[in-house]
Amino acid sequence: MLKIFNSLTRSVQEFVPIEPGRVRLYVCGMTVYDYCHLGHARVMVVFDMVVRWLKASGYQVTYVRNITDIDDKIIRRAAENGESIRSLTDRFIAAMHEDADALGVARPDFEPRAPEYVPAMLELIERLERNGYAYVAANGDVCYAVRKFPGYGRLSGKSLEDLRAGERVDVMEGKQDPLDFVLWKHAKPEDTTEVRWDSPWGPGRPGWHIECSAMSSKLLGEHFDIHGGGQDLQFPHHENEIAQSEGAMNANERHPFVNYWMHNGFVRVDDEKMSKSLGNFFTIRDVLKKYHPEVVRFFILRAHYRSPLNYSDAHLEDAKAALTRLYTALKGFDVPPQVDWNEAHAQRFKAAMDDDFSTPEAIAALFDLANEVNRSKDARLAEQLKGLGGVLGLLQRDPLEFLQAGPAAGAGLSAEEVDAKVAARTAAKKARNFAEADRIRDELKAAGIILEDGPQGTTWRRV
Repeated sequence: MLKIFNSLTRSVQEFVPIEPGRVRLYVCGMTVYDYCHLGHARVMVVFDMVVRWLKASGYQVTYVRNITDIDDKIIRRAAENGESIRSLTDRFIAAMHEDADALGVARPDFEPRAPEYVPAMLELIERLERNGYAYVAANGDVCYAVRKFPGYGRLSGKSLEDLRAGERVDVMEGKQDPLDFVLWKHAKPEDTTEVRWDSPWGPGRPGWHIECSAMSSKLLGEHFDIHGGGQDLQFPHHENEIAQSEGAMNANERHPFVNYWMHNGFVRVDDEKMSKSLGNFFTIRDVLKKYHPEVVRFFILRAHYRSPLNYSDAHLEDAKAALTRLYTALKGFDVPPQVDWNEAHAQRFKAAMDDDFSTPEAIAALFDLANEVNRSKDARLAEQLKGLGGVLGLLQRDPLEFLQAGPAAGAGLSAEEVDAKVAARTAAKKARNFAEADRIRDELKAAGIILEDGPQGTTWRRV
């Protein structure tokens, strides 16, 4: 039985879907005004892993990950660049897809963009107004009256007084309470037609929180199984989603908006959260100039999704060495990925994944299995290793291709150059010119190339 840590109850609970055999999952996606960084990569990889395990467990999954493309930062960046908002967001959505594809992240079933759902947002706000949760502020914005929703603070685990004292909220004149948040932003004179829609409260655009409530309910229904995102979204974004979604459903007889809330931990650099605002972020594409995409995916999955993930070159080098050990075990086997769930390592893997997606323990089972493959040279165990790795989106490349892959185009010796030097060394050995053969081996070692002599000849891999 799968168990999930539910942020709403702050406990691990057995997972029981609303509809047997089917899971509906919504994850808050990227705000597309710049390239994605490793924090975004963690969200994408973690919930890709979750979807893969749900499907491996026999569930039919509907996965929605939205795109935020109406936002103050987007409007500001487009104005700075002198380009349309659509041009800016299309460009960075394409870049996001390139990064996700490189990391082996499958596309969600639905990837809604906010402008397409403005009518649904207006409908939600009108329902909130009818139910007494929304009011028009002095500046024309429509705001949510937080104190009228009795369950506010459940997700963050804090009282309204705690939240007022210690949390960041939007500062705006005319709000009835500092914690009240904007549902609809009244248009400013400088707003272009791209961010201006007609509404019962005058021209304007939606607030950030209402976007996700509208898109999730339209695609998954007003009550669905799992809502996920980064830990930084727990408050205020997800707290506000609960308030506005449940407030709009029915003022008197609410049913839950979402049954299970999942939040992945931060990526940290020098004990600080990686973020653009702190200027300590590393874009996915910059990291991929130094490291193979599967190394980055493996680095993310080695840590439990709820724990902090500490970024450094040393940790990525360690991940690279560990993944190399797994691929080395598969070297020489041309086998399909195939899992026998009755086998001992697979049972251990399954128990780990069913325990709140414990990928560190699941990966430990892979290493034990790799040791067995190395010892026994059993093709069936190699199939098992490749099959279980595939459940996590790992170990599906040709082993030699991975072991010989460089971190990026133009970095170090090319495969053709290495092959030529290996051939020259082989020729030198045949001519009994062992000094030259040793010189070539040392030259390649200095370039990060390890030669491995065997009965079938010499193969090589990168360090």
